[in-house]
Amino acid sequence: MTSPQMPDFETKPITVGKGGEWHQSTSEGQPVLTTNQGLPIADNQNSLHANPKGPTLLEDFILRDKITHFDHERIPERIVHARGTGAHGLFELTHSLEKYTTAKVLTEVGVQTPLFTRISTVAGGSGSADTPRDVRGFATKFYTKEGNWDLVGNNIPVFFIQDAIKFPDLIHAVKMEPDRGFPQAATAHDTFWDFISLTPEAMHMVMWIMSDRTLPRSLRMIEGFGIHSFRLINAKGESTFVKFHWRPKLGLQSTLWDEAVKIAGADSDFHRRDMFDAISAGDFPEWDFAVQLFTQAQADGFPFDHLDATKLIPEELVPLQVIGRMVLNRWPDNFFAETEQVAFCPSHVVPGIDFSNDPLLQGRLFSYLDTQLSRLGSANFHQIPINAPQCPFANHQRDGHMQMSQPTGRVAYEPNTLAADSPHEQLNTGFRSAAVEETGAKDRIRADSFADHYSQARQFYLSQSTYEQAHLASALVFELSKVEHPHIRLAMVGHLLNIDDNLAHRVAAGLGILEMPPAPAAAIAVQSLDLSPALQLIGKMKNTLEGRVIGILVAEGSDSDSIDAVKNAAIGAGAKVKIVATKIGESKLADGWLLPVDGQLAGTPSVLFDAIAVILSGEAAVLLGNEAAAVDFVRDAFNHLKAIGVDSGGLALLKTANIEQDNGVVNINCVDSFITVAKIRHWEREADIRTLA
Repeated sequence: MTSPQMPDFETKPITVGKGGEWHQSTSEGQPVLTTNQGLPIADNQNSLHANPKGPTLLEDFILRDKITHFDHERIPERIVHARGTGAHGLFELTHSLEKYTTAKVLTEVGVQTPLFTRISTVAGGSGSADTPRDVRGFATKFYTKEGNWDLVGNNIPVFFIQDAIKFPDLIHAVKMEPDRGFPQAATAHDTFWDFISLTPEAMHMVMWIMSDRTLPRSLRMIEGFGIHSFRLINAKGESTFVKFHWRPKLGLQSTLWDEAVKIAGADSDFHRRDMFDAISAGDFPEWDFAVQLFTQAQADGFPFDHLDATKLIPEELVPLQVIGRMVLNRWPDNFFAETEQVAFCPSHVVPGIDFSNDPLLQGRLFSYLDTQLSRLGSANFHQIPINAPQCPFANHQRDGHMQMSQPTGRVAYEPNTLAADSPHEQLNTGFRSAAVEETGAKDRIRADSFADHYSQARQFYLSQSTYEQAHLASALVFELSKVEHPHIRLAMVGHLLNIDDNLAHRVAAGLGILEMPPAPAAAIAVQSLDLSPALQLIGKMKNTLEGRVIGILVAEGSDSDSIDAVKNAAIGAGAKVKIVATKIGESKLADGWLLPVDGQLAGTPSVLFDAIAVILSGEAAVLLGNEAAAVDFVRDAFNHLKAIGVDSGGLALLKTANIEQDNGVVNINCVDSFITVAKIRHWEREADIRTLA
C-alpha cells in the first residue's frame, strides 16, 4: 500500500495526520475545512442560493458532496452482536505452549501482542440497551507476528445448537417477531420458546441464559470462552485439543433482574460507559488467558462428546492452565472506524492452530467471512486499518471494490519466473492442517454421541448456589409468562422434568400449571454427573471494591467529616465514589464547604452503584422523605441487596422508606464496617423482600 502524493499548496503549510493523510492548515495552525478532494471551503453554514430568498442551486457541489456522504454513512449492522463495545489492548504470554504448538503468540513468553477486543449483546440491534438478559459475545483479534488470529466466542462456554445449519432458525426465532417488530433484545416471546421447546439440544444453554451470567454488572466482570475445541499443532505435526478461556481479574459480578431493567431506563449505555470510564481513568480491564489441553485418548473417555458445542468440559475434569493475560488500555479513536468496522472470522488462525470437526465451528468458518463481505461491501475489508494485520502481508489477489493498495509489476500469479521478489508459499513455516484421517459414509446425520441433551443441563443447575437456583427458576417463570401459547409453556416444563424435578415444579407453580405435563423421552438416559462448583457465578465473585462504584447521597447541611471519611475509605479500598444530590453543581455542607456534585438525584438512581451511603441532616432527611426519588434511592439499594451506610439523618430516611436494619445496613461512623459490607451482596436479605420461584 502506498502513501498519497503530497499536494502542491503554495500558500498553505502542510501537516500529516493519522493514516498518512495530508492536511492544509491556517496560519494559526488550525486545520482547514476542505471537501474530500482537498478544496478549501469558505462557507460551511449556507447553501448556494440564486438570491437571499431564492431556490438552492443544483450546482452547489459542496452541498451535494456533504449530503451524499451523510446519506451513505451507515453500513448494514451485524445480524447478531450488533450492540458492541470495543477497546484496544495487549496480550502477554506468561507460560509457553511450545510443547503443543508452533504458534509464536503461544510460545514466546513476555512478548506483548497488540489486540482489539469487542464485547457485545447478541439479540438486540445496535441501538438497543446494554443490560438485557442476553449472551455476551467476546471476540478478540490478536495482531500477531504471523498474521491475525481471531478468537471469537461468548461469555458462556456452550451454545444452543449442535449444527450450523440450524443457526438461521435460531436467530430468526430469537429476533423480534416479523409480523410485529417486537420484542427488541428479548427472548421472552413465543417464537423463541417455541423453537427452543422443539430443540432439546438447547436445554443446557437454556440453563446458562436463564442464570445470572446473562445479567453482568460490567463487561469487565465477565468470562470469555472460545466455545469449540480447537487443535494445537507442534513442530512434529502432533496435535492436541484445546479450549480457550478468559478469566476477569475483577472476578464475576451480576445484577438482579429488577436492577438490570432499571439500569436500562437510567442509562442504556451503562456497560459501554463503564468500560470507557475505566480505561479513561487508567483502571485498565484485565483478564487471565487459560487453556484446557487434552488428547484424543482423554476425549474418548469423557461422558460427553467434546465436539458437541452444547457441552463443556468441567474444570474438575480438565483443569485450566493460565498461560497469559490481556489488558485493555486504549479506547478507540473513532467508534465507527474501529468498533463497528472490525471484522472477526473464526477462520483467521495462525500456523500452529487448527480446527476440530465440531459441526457448529465448521459452519462458522464459512458464515463469518460471508457476513463481512456483506457488511463491509468488499473482499478488501482486510485493508481497513482495524482489520489489517500488523505484520507484513502479501499475495496475488488484485482489484475489487475499494481496493486501497497499488501493486506494481506485471506478475499477479504464483508460481512465476518473472518476479524474483513476488510472494511465494512457505513450505516449512506456513499454515499446515492437522494430519487427521477421515473415513465413513457421507450422510446428513449426527453422531450418536451428540444425543445426550439433559445431563449437563442438570449438572449446571444442581451446581448453582441456592440463590442462583432461585434466580434461574424465576427467570424461567418470567420468560415463559410472556409466552401467549399454553402448549409452549407446557412443553418447556416437560423438558425441565428431565433436568430436575424440583426445578420443573417451581416453574410450573410460578406459571399456574396445576397438572404437570409428561417429560419428553430422552434419547439417552440422563446421567448424574459430578457437581462442578466452578459453574457458579456467586462462587467466583471477589470480596473487593476494585472496579466498583459507591454513591453518597447528600443535601444541604450534610456533615463534611462523614463524607470525607467514607470517600477516603472507599477510594482506599479501590472503589470510585460519586456524590449525588437533589441539584447538580455544588451542595453546601454544614460547615459551609461547597461540595461538587457528580449526579442529580432523579437522574442518578442507586441502581448505578454497588453500594450507597446516605449522609443527611435531620432537616434534609424530612424534606427528602417527601421526595420519591430519594425514597427510591434507598429502597432500590436495599431491594437489590446492596450495603447501605447511614448517619442519623440517613437512618431517618430509611425509616420513611420502611427499611429495617440488617447486617448490610450499618452506621457510617463505623466506616470500616461499611467498607466490609459494601464488598458483597447481601443474599440472605432476598428471601424477605422478594418472591422467587
